[in-house]
Amino acid sequence: MKELLDEFINYLSVERGLSVNTLLAYKSDLNKYFDYLTKQNIFSLENVDKNRITSFLLMQKQKNMSVNSVSRNLAAIKSFHRFLVREGLNKLDPTSLLESPKVFKPMPDVLSQAEIELMIRISYSRNWQGIRDNALLELLYASGMRVSEIVNLKIEDLNLDVGFVRCIGKGQKERVVPIGKKAILAVERYLGKIRPKLAKENSGSFVFLSRLSKKISRQSIWKLIKHYAKKARIKKTIKPHTLRHSFATHLLERGADLRSVQEMLGHADISTTQIYTHIDKDRLKAIHKKFHPRP
Repeated sequence: MKELLDEFINYLSVERGLSVNTLLAYKSDLNKYFDYLTKQNIFSLENVDKNRITSFLLMQKQKNMSVNSVSRNLAAIKSFHRFLVREGLNKLDPTSLLESPKVFKPMPDVLSQAEIELMIRISYSRNWQGIRDNALLELLYASGMRVSEIVNLKIEDLNLDVGFVRCIGKGQKERVVPIGKKAILAVERYLGKIRPKLAKENSGSFVFLSRLSKKISRQSIWKLIKHYAKKARIKKTIKPHTLRHSFATHLLERGADLRSVQEMLGHADISTTQIYTHIDKDRLKAIHKKFHPRP
């Protein structure tokens, strides 16, 4: 079974281009599944049936695992068994009749436009770090990029003359996102004044560099977002995707269509983007309650 797992992980990496973190999650979930099968004296995947998989998932649920985690486990198991059938390694897929539990999607925390603008304004200073951080925050909010995407952003991905940035998202999928004048000016200021001083031979062409002349880490970006939120006295929970969530919400609030926002965010499924419409509905309900003569 371990050899089949290695083949499956290699397939996910090479053919589907999944990230290292996603591959590790698949491997962890499937190793738990294999351990369970071994304890049940099942040493061949040909002997696995729907009831065995259901029992495994029930056991996970009894360990107080969340519905989201159980659903992720089942998704990994389904993908694995489908892979075995497709490659001719197994005749039947025991997961074909199994339905995934409904996953609860929590509403992401978003910042108001005023809070975003205050954070960006506070970030700017005349020293190297302030100019870099200001450019980074402007670009995150202007593009809705994931933190992992901006970490790996390269100079050749920028087209500041036209006002576009090329993003390499999940599964190595490429998309082009427009950015506004304020972000362009902030990035140009950083590239002209600061990056040449930070860059060394081993810096590569990564846009955002640390004081050690290496590409900035995801952890550093998270820390600086939280730092400026604290300086702006924002009490909301701040996460790495907070600016991305705010970007999507503000576009929809101002009339952008869902398909365009989906494309800019790089969502494969529009249902992922639709969560932001719920936020907008909450805002409309609040306005209705406040201003309607019979709330």
